[in-house]
Amino acid sequence: MTDTTNPPAGGGDGGEALVAAFGAMGADYLFCSSGSEWAPVWESLARRHRDGEPAPEYLDLTHETVAVGMATGYGLIVRRPQGVLLHAAPGLLQGSMAVHGALLAGVPMVVASSESTGYGDGPGQDPGGQWYRNLSVVGGPHGIARPFTKWSTEAADVHTLPTMVTRAAELAWRAPAGPAYLNIPLEILLEEWDGREAKPVVPPGSTHSSPGEADSVAQLIREADNPVIVTETAGRDAGGFEALVAFAEAWSIPVVEPDSAVCANFPRTHPLHAGSDIGPWMDEADLILLVNCRAPFYPPSRRPSKARIVVIDEVPQRPHVVYQVLFADHYLEGNTANTLHQLAKRAGPLSTALETAPAVAGRRLAQEERHAREQAAIAAAETRAADAEGVDPVLVAACLRELLDGRDAVVVDETITHSRVVRRHLRTDAADAYFYVQGGLGQGIAVALGVKLAAGERPVVLTIGDGAFAYNPVIPSYDAANTYGLPLLIVVFNNRVYKSMNLNHRRFYPDGAAADTGEWLGTDLRRLPRLARFAEPFGMHTETVDTPDALAPALERALKAVSEGTTAVVDVLVTR
Repeated sequence: MTDTTNPPAGGGDGGEALVAAFGAMGADYLFCSSGSEWAPVWESLARRHRDGEPAPEYLDLTHETVAVGMATGYGLIVRRPQGVLLHAAPGLLQGSMAVHGALLAGVPMVVASSESTGYGDGPGQDPGGQWYRNLSVVGGPHGIARPFTKWSTEAADVHTLPTMVTRAAELAWRAPAGPAYLNIPLEILLEEWDGREAKPVVPPGSTHSSPGEADSVAQLIREADNPVIVTETAGRDAGGFEALVAFAEAWSIPVVEPDSAVCANFPRTHPLHAGSDIGPWMDEADLILLVNCRAPFYPPSRRPSKARIVVIDEVPQRPHVVYQVLFADHYLEGNTANTLHQLAKRAGPLSTALETAPAVAGRRLAQEERHAREQAAIAAAETRAADAEGVDPVLVAACLRELLDGRDAVVVDETITHSRVVRRHLRTDAADAYFYVQGGLGQGIAVALGVKLAAGERPVVLTIGDGAFAYNPVIPSYDAANTYGLPLLIVVFNNRVYKSMNLNHRRFYPDGAAADTGEWLGTDLRRLPRLARFAEPFGMHTETVDTPDALAPALERALKAVSEGTTAVVDVLVTR
């Protein structure tokens, strides 16, 4: 963490107060998409750099989605709030999709932008006519931010600004973690500050379910014949991945990661991994343990026929989810990793109890058979893909798995129709090895850059569809990759179509006019130029692949370029 920063003698202005507050907050970085209000912050940083005083590292980024997305990716790994500076209401609006993505991903950050409150008629320095003419919104930007942040308000006094930043950081960090927003008027940033600092932010304390609550759930597990664990984000909590493995192994319970899973939660190579389909368990399971699972059933009314449901989650009812149905019979609402460890300890007698040993052995054998069938199905799919004429998406994922084996890589995924293929065939088996980009499309490159910023020497791979790639701010993202030395391997699954949109049109209107005429609107991407070419002006390594034989060598060359410090883009023309 960054040391607490000190103001110059006599305090300084609001810019000094804000930089000091971000230092006390423990921010390693300020992710900034520039705006004219941040001149006081820039002056404070320039003075600190000149005088050799500590400050968070400043990243000068040229698009709001890149700034917020990089803060998201960095936060996925370090799990501590960072600072994000956007420009006024327009910059906040431009970055709002990424801020909402951070909310969905559970990433803490303090986002700030500004307004004017005097419009040149107040005392002090003239803020500029742009605030009067173009930049202000009724109700202030904190009103805009309220629906897609965890907490949003205005910092209305320079002397309370540092402690407002502290409050925002503390709120952002606590479960459910997410972005907090501060509107800091330009007049506040220019106002004289008396030097009162905020107390450094400390990590949140832990919460625990009571022993009696854990005992009750342990008894339910002990009595169950066919329990199953379903998880979406157990791996987002520090130690959650390892705790889930210990819990599942202690009780010999299969683990399902549904399509809604957003990170690596359990080793996909583990015999207890039961794939992504909760369907077979809806009628068979007599106990379903939802571990950090916000939306396990779809449609929400699809209730299991006989299973009792235990929800293990520090904040099971997500305030930002509009409609959430869990059908819970029991809640364990303490820290998830701690709860799982407590339940694992209570499995001690299970392996020796005569009355439960046959049931445990039976479900262990049944899961081993399921796992063996799944591995055989994966191998068969990869064999078919290798024998196909064009480049099947399965072949791309399988080649990536072999290429990354033993390299401690991180995969960031922004595919849609190919996301199941990526997860199934990459078969990640470690914590923080896989993240699925949350919210709207167009954030993947920035999130991957933020992951790389935190991951250091670990290779970072972005798998992305051609449609998602087109939504990304590509030029600002490539500029950030080069400027800050963050090489990525970007693999585009390019089927030349917005396939998800096309599938919905076909599903909703199977015998409609489009099916009759072949006029599928809103989906054709064949008109785009080769996507790898956008990287060429930045001196990046580029490859375009359209045959199976060329795939593995191209990926190997690309990863070699990344290891040498150059971002590589491989545009793979897939068959579906």
